[in-house]
Amino acid sequence: MGRKGSPRSPQAEGGSRAASPPSSPPLSPLWALPEELLLLICSYLDVQALGRLGQVCRRLRFLSSRDLLWRRIARGCLNSGFTQLGTDLAAGIPVKERVKVSRNWRHGRCRRETVLKWKRNLMPWMELDGEYLYLSQAENIQAYQLCPDGTGLQRHPQAIFSGHQEDVCRFVLVNSHIVSGGGDGNIVLHKIHGSYSVKFSAHEQEVNCVDFQGGLIVSGSRDRTAKVWSLAAGRVGQCLHTVQTEDRVWSIAISPLLSSFVTGTACCGHTSPLRIWDFESGQLLTCLGTDFHRGAGVLDVFYETPSLLLSCGYDTYIRYWDIRTSTRKCVREWEEPHDSALYCIRSDGNHMIASGSSYYGVVRLWDKRQTRCLQSFHLSSPTSSPVYCLRFSTTHLYAALASALHVLDFTAP
Repeated sequence: MGRKGSPRSPQAEGGSRAASPPSSPPLSPLWALPEELLLLICSYLDVQALGRLGQVCRRLRFLSSRDLLWRRIARGCLNSGFTQLGTDLAAGIPVKERVKVSRNWRHGRCRRETVLKWKRNLMPWMELDGEYLYLSQAENIQAYQLCPDGTGLQRHPQAIFSGHQEDVCRFVLVNSHIVSGGGDGNIVLHKIHGSYSVKFSAHEQEVNCVDFQGGLIVSGSRDRTAKVWSLAAGRVGQCLHTVQTEDRVWSIAISPLLSSFVTGTACCGHTSPLRIWDFESGQLLTCLGTDFHRGAGVLDVFYETPSLLLSCGYDTYIRYWDIRTSTRKCVREWEEPHDSALYCIRSDGNHMIASGSSYYGVVRLWDKRQTRCLQSFHLSSPTSSPVYCLRFSTTHLYAALASALHVLDFTAP
């Protein structure tokens, strides 16, 4: 008897039926869950776990890259574009990318470049506004367009704003208006998009500092006064209040609530160099701190919120004030490790502070949750120059020294 053979395939018999495709693997039960529940599960993952999850497949890469998942992580990072209250200041940039760049800020990984140089020593000031950087050089303010690929800025200014007879001391940029104070004692107002400008005599000596909010200008001068000016129609350049500060005014800032302003002065007597004044009456509301030493002038002051502000100056300390809790003592302070005066400070509104020192062009990064300096960058060597002003975005830091503008690019370590 012949051996029984196994059934033959249709191809073997010459049949015309095609082979059935291999069955696809069953879908994971994970995908049966609604997206809201998937996001909730992923919200418990840390940075490393989310990164690994995104390497599994395209669908999980898309899911794990959602801004919703990274927002919680970003709020704990340095300079990720989120304030303490959760306001997103860089909404056009994916949050995951900001977290990646934030790690470069923390570890000091950046590319340094000198993007502008000038022949004589100046005391420049600057402001960042979207795609432009505004820089004071002698008696003018020049607008430079930032390169779209983040490689610096164009070397030739797109616009020049003039009006002062002597060097610009400081200026602010608010709502497409530039308000500047100069060594000639004048205040000049420019509208960025247009030819409108106003100039008026403000102080007997140089205007060291200005601020502008809500149709009002405040200015401080070497003549030991601070003044409030109106910009209302028919009253432009009219002085509303004159405040006798007893000392030279080096810095000034308006509260975000537009109810008061703070002055930072030289400290030649026994009074505090930080004082808060009422906008309506021009009366002194309070003094901040009682432990300032003689000569501890305040060179820069910066409001984070209506009740939180930072100050720095000649006594080498950064001080963090919360006027809700106490006006006699700051809630936190950090000392410059090399005993240098601090010319300027800026905050990301959350955890990071950047400061500019008076020697060797030193820029320092600070984490408010730590007591010591986080990172240092020496931009002026071998010649010594202060960092007169610094500004930063989530990706770049710009520092203006006596004869050059430096940029630190944290996207390309």
